[in-house]
Amino acid sequence: MAAAQRKLLEELMGTAALKGTDEVNNYKEEKICKSFLCGLCPYELFTNTKADLGSCEKVHVEKLKKDYERDLENGGIDFSLEFLLNLKTFVDDCEKKIRFNKNKLEKSFEEKKINTLVSEIADLTNEISNVYFIGESLIEEKKWSDAGSILEKADEFMRFKLSKEKELVKLSQNFLKGDEVNTLRVCEICSSFLSIYDSDKRLSDHFSGKMHVGFLLIRDKIKELEEKLVIRIKTEDCVKSYRRESLDSRSYEERRERERDRDRRRDDYKRESRRRSRSPYSRRRY
Repeated sequence: MAAAQRKLLEELMGTAALKGTDEVNNYKEEKICKSFLCGLCPYELFTNTKADLGSCEKVHVEKLKKDYERDLENGGIDFSLEFLLNLKTFVDDCEKKIRFNKNKLEKSFEEKKINTLVSEIADLTNEISNVYFIGESLIEEKKWSDAGSILEKADEFMRFKLSKEKELVKLSQNFLKGDEVNTLRVCEICSSFLSIYDSDKRLSDHFSGKMHVGFLLIRDKIKELEEKLVIRIKTEDCVKSYRRESLDSRSYEERRERERDRDRRRDDYKRESRRRSRSPYSRRRY
């Protein structure tokens, strides 16, 4: 029975997730996935996508994650920096792919002009979609006047978009001879290609898709960790500065005290010398 349950878990979670869990009792061990402990293992984000990384080679144990979170709240070891560096490796790889895909689209000056138009049309498409969404919300709220103004703005964007599309078709016929790759743009989040001819549903599917959302989560987490790290560094610098100033202050006071002791000893010596010089026994008799 236990073997059957374990096999089922392996099918659901992967063998790596259960590998060695019976022998692991400390989250500090090398085989434990520190990213999982911190709440976001990249290997779990892209399953069955083009960016599928396979199974994580480290061990994921929910109990150890809770142990880590508890100890962290009580001032225990913090894996945030290791977590941040790990996430950055995934984003760096994605950024390389983004640059590669952009270079692929920008092979000539004419193609650059077309890609500029593609980007403008895509921005207009997003703007039109947002404006229509706001207009529909106003209609539902029965704000007819505001809705009418918003929809007029949407029509204006639509006319502008149509003029851009005509310009794009003309350029495509003259320079690109219908090469579809030049009607594409690169997603700045996940490096995927998007076409200006994609329907609203296709774009919505992309932006809510597993790969796009996964990289968006990683980028947001990196930003959050970097902000926390900056705050921590500033706090540590303030503490160090305070300690250094305290030490400098103590050193100054100790130095002043030594100088006062030296002055007192010198004054005592002078007084003793004068006293002896006035003593009749200290005078030399002839």
